Amino acid sequence: MRCRLTLLMLIFLNFCLISTSSAQKEEKYSIKTIVIDAGHGGKDDGASGKKVKEKEIVLAIALKLGTYIEENLPDVKVIYTRTKDVFVPLDERADIANKNKADLFISIHCNGNKNPNAYGTETYAMGLHKTDGNFEVAKMENSAILFEEDYSTKYEGFDPNSAESYIIFSFLQNTFIEQSLNYASFVETEFATRALRKSRGVKQAGFLVLWKTTMPSVLVEVGFLTNPQEERYLISSEGQEYIASAIYRAFKNYKSTIEEKSMFVTKLNTDLKYETIVSSYDSVNTTNYSESDIFFKVQIASSTNSIPSDSEFFKGFENIEEYKFDQYYKYTVGSTSSFEKIVDYKKIVEEKFPDAFIIAVDQNKNLIPINEAINKINK
Repeated sequence: MRCRLTLLMLIFLNFCLISTSSAQKEEKYSIKTIVIDAGHGGKDDGASGKKVKEKEIVLAIALKLGTYIEENLPDVKVIYTRTKDVFVPLDERADIANKNKADLFISIHCNGNKNPNAYGTETYAMGLHKTDGNFEVAKMENSAILFEEDYSTKYEGFDPNSAESYIIFSFLQNTFIEQSLNYASFVETEFATRALRKSRGVKQAGFLVLWKTTMPSVLVEVGFLTNPQEERYLISSEGQEYIASAIYRAFKNYKSTIEEKSMFVTKLNTDLKYETIVSSYDSVNTTNYSESDIFFKVQIASSTNSIPSDSEFFKGFENIEEYKFDQYYKYTVGSTSSFEKIVDYKKIVEEKFPDAFIIAVDQNKNLIPINEAINKINK
């Protein structure tokens, strides 16, 4: 088992490098394709209420969501992993998104719990679970692989019920996680403010349906079928409409935010020919960061041409720092050796740059993986 996990970890790490490289271009495109995944299906019922199965509810919501997008955002191509009651292996769902070069992957599910009073929505991005509750949700959703005859071979010995198997997801901190969390926040905000649902928040856990996707991806738990009141709501046409429209509005807001920023960067790429390198720091309320050889920063933009520090694009922020990785100029604000401080600072930056994310660099300005940086800081 340990050998298989080691091999799987290497595969994941290699995949993360590919993902991070691909993500560098993400800010330059408009969102053209979305893949909507109705969880479970066919021989896999998913969670069950007293009157309905998860596979039925999520398919109805997925189709309603797709209709909203097709009717209101005709420039976006909608692709479904299933449109009827059929079983689709978890890895094939990700393949559908990857082959169609999707810009966003949304997997829709219903929750279940031994406690019939548990209720509310929660939206997950890929990562390592931080609570037992998150772990239980991941185990429940990942158990779908047990319906696949060759799951042991396909998933390199991954056991959905083994805590050891999930260690691998600690290696999946990359650009897409940050952007996935941003979209997840849009979803939970819409659930709470527009659909008037109880939001249990944005979370992370290791979901196999998300692990091979090469774009921002989330798994949405729209409610608990094991709660009689929520089951009635999710069965109702009105409830399904509210849920689908909330996810749609979140997508519309996310799309608008990404494309407004991309439009600006695209214009800069076309018009600007600057070669000046900005090289200054924002200490993020820390005065001794120069004593460390690792710095956490918040990346807010990427461009193929240099952007002047006094550009209107950076209005509201001082001491913009520019890095050049490959053919791209990366722009960051903040610099601290404290991961906790940069996380707090990122929340401030997100008010203007919702898709900002954290990066780590060494004293020679080389980009290094977040997990590696945290491990070195903690030693």
